Amino acid sequence: MKRRARAGRPPAPSHVPGRPGVATAVVQRLNPAPRRAVLQRQQLLRFRGHSVTWLVPLLLLVTITVVDFNTTGRFRIVSWCVFVSAIAAALCGVWTTVAFSVLSLGTYIGTDFAAAEQYKSGAADFVLVAVGGVLSVLACELRVRGEQRLMHIMDVADTTRRTVLRPLPPSWGGLDHAAVYLAADAEARVGGDFYDVQPGPHGTRVLVGDVQGKGLGAVEAAAALLGTFREAGYHEADLAVVARRLETRMRRHRTHIGALGRSDGDRFATAVLVGFPEDDEGYVDLVGFGHEAPLAVGPDGSVRRLPQGDGLPLGLADLTADPGPPRVRRVPLAPGETVLMVTDGVTEARDEQGCFYPLADELGRAVARDPRLAEPARLVRFVRDGTLRHCGGHLADDTTVFAVRRTARDAPVRGRSPS
Repeated sequence: MKRRARAGRPPAPSHVPGRPGVATAVVQRLNPAPRRAVLQRQQLLRFRGHSVTWLVPLLLLVTITVVDFNTTGRFRIVSWCVFVSAIAAALCGVWTTVAFSVLSLGTYIGTDFAAAEQYKSGAADFVLVAVGGVLSVLACELRVRGEQRLMHIMDVADTTRRTVLRPLPPSWGGLDHAAVYLAADAEARVGGDFYDVQPGPHGTRVLVGDVQGKGLGAVEAAAALLGTFREAGYHEADLAVVARRLETRMRRHRTHIGALGRSDGDRFATAVLVGFPEDDEGYVDLVGFGHEAPLAVGPDGSVRRLPQGDGLPLGLADLTADPGPPRVRRVPLAPGETVLMVTDGVTEARDEQGCFYPLADELGRAVARDPRLAEPARLVRFVRDGTLRHCGGHLADDTTVFAVRRTARDAPVRGRSPS
């Protein structure tokens, strides 16, 4: 259902707990964001931690001067000093550009003064170099202001992403976990995928999902669902009640958006809700809202698909005769098994022939060769790399890979106290 609803949609920070920046580097490598371009321009040449981009216009100025002195009088290139300030404006800061503009003008005056009278360039080229320097300084000022504004916008986007997808401590709520989030639109850096872990007195709950659509409207819906999950997941003893609260919140959100007259009030979200009960560590409780079924990856090399659930996506329960929450399924989970949940950025990744990424098959072969891949951090990196390799780095949708398993008994556990 979700795939049909997204038909016609144009093809569109990552986080690995304990390993910051791992997935972020992948996003920037495949989809270079403007912020990265800004930083690259400012750090194009560095020596011992200091920028030496000023060497480029300086070498050009020296070259122009040397060539002009060592050629015949009929071949004068001293007026090319105007390019020095222009290059400085593209690579350096404002005051460095001012310095090169003045230096270029002084070099022009000195070089032209030393030339024979019949070969002097004259006032016309002097005005060219002087005006070129002034325009270069103004252009540099505009460039720097634009870069600062862009970096501020990217900081706001990063803050929004961290607010929606809050950082999770290691071994949070008695669970080892790892996550990778790749935004298909690297310039936006935020999307409709969401995940969270909420420990509480009734066990630890995990939510992974994907809001239909993209943009700030999808982020807004994801934030609404995560806020409800963090409260209901902590206070409610019954996982079915948590599921009902999520459905109600999504419908309330749609009603609010519709009342505002916005055109994106028909959003829905697929999700999978997982409960790790404290009273029985051999099982997990699952509630599916039209989302891809999780996989259980064992240290013995086994990979099995858990029940998908029969629930409709969040926000669409009123389309059925029985608008109640979907059934909670209790399924066995062996010690050391990792629950892997992904969004459709993984399951719908296509190669050049249009074939979908065979996640379960590829993962089964890899875990059989190396059972250590069942560890959450290794698992998400493997799925991330496999997805990017399969689609050639061209993500058609936001992509989330989330893996979680119970912490070993001898490991410290966090998140059990009220929060």
